[in-house]
Amino acid sequence: MNWKRYFWPVVGIAAVIFSLLLLWHELRGISLDDVWDGLAAIPTRGWVLAALSSVIAYAALAGYDHIALLHIGKRVSWLFVTLCSFTTYALSHNIGGSVFSGAVIRYRAYGTRGLTGQDVGVLVAICWITFVLSTILASGLVLVFEPQIIDRFSGIAHHGLSEAAGIVMLVLVAAYIFGSALHLRPLKIASFQLHYPALPIVARQLLIGPIELLAAAAIIFFALPEAHNPGYFVILGVFLVSFSVAQISHAPGGLGVFEVVFLAGLSDMEPVGVLAALLVFRLFYLIIPLILGLGVVLFFERSQFSRTEG
Repeated sequence: MNWKRYFWPVVGIAAVIFSLLLLWHELRGISLDDVWDGLAAIPTRGWVLAALSSVIAYAALAGYDHIALLHIGKRVSWLFVTLCSFTTYALSHNIGGSVFSGAVIRYRAYGTRGLTGQDVGVLVAICWITFVLSTILASGLVLVFEPQIIDRFSGIAHHGLSEAAGIVMLVLVAAYIFGSALHLRPLKIASFQLHYPALPIVARQLLIGPIELLAAAAIIFFALPEAHNPGYFVILGVFLVSFSVAQISHAPGGLGVFEVVFLAGLSDMEPVGVLAALLVFRLFYLIIPLILGLGVVLFFERSQFSRTEG
């Protein structure tokens, strides 16, 4: 038995179980009626803006694939790329291990458009780099301009350390840009080659990537109650921490992990209101896209089967 095949799924399931236990302990005094009241308290404007933010987030995610295809010099129809990207992220966000699960989905889809395994490998790498680069950039800005964000999780003031960490992150982004300007040699792993993105590609990464994170955080911000709301920039910081921890945990959909960390970051707000906003986030960012994504997969596979039979 190859233990490596089961290691990360076991880690993900363990993270879900542990987080759900913590979540139950945190919310044990809250009933389903309380949660329903919290959802009902969200104004229509909040629902509409949250839904619109979700659309913007997934539109930006589609930009990840467009950037990667531009980098490898492959032409694929705009509609196909958009649907492929949407389906990839809709499924991988819920499955967990988004890099690996996303690679499988992309290989199946783009293989029908003439892309080789190496092409898809480079595409996945560029998409992953775009996400990491965007997270570092957004996190660096938050730590520099809102250094007290760390206090929400540690309970101890580390403003100087937070600002220093933010500056280091921004320096890393600057180094990435500088590396592109230097035209560094490609990274080679056996027969696999990953060329350094050109400056126009880097510019797109730094523009489109952060938009996805800003829009995803906005889903929660617009659904949160106004009472004790710390403002969008703080919500963005808490979201970045929560989303990053959820990704690292490999928990499917970040279930439990995301909620526990987010509630810890907004401990000064009413838990019912925060939980209601997180449910809205799961609805617009995970559940609805998953349903639509499965529909796209079924349509795609049916069309491929029809072509094979024909």
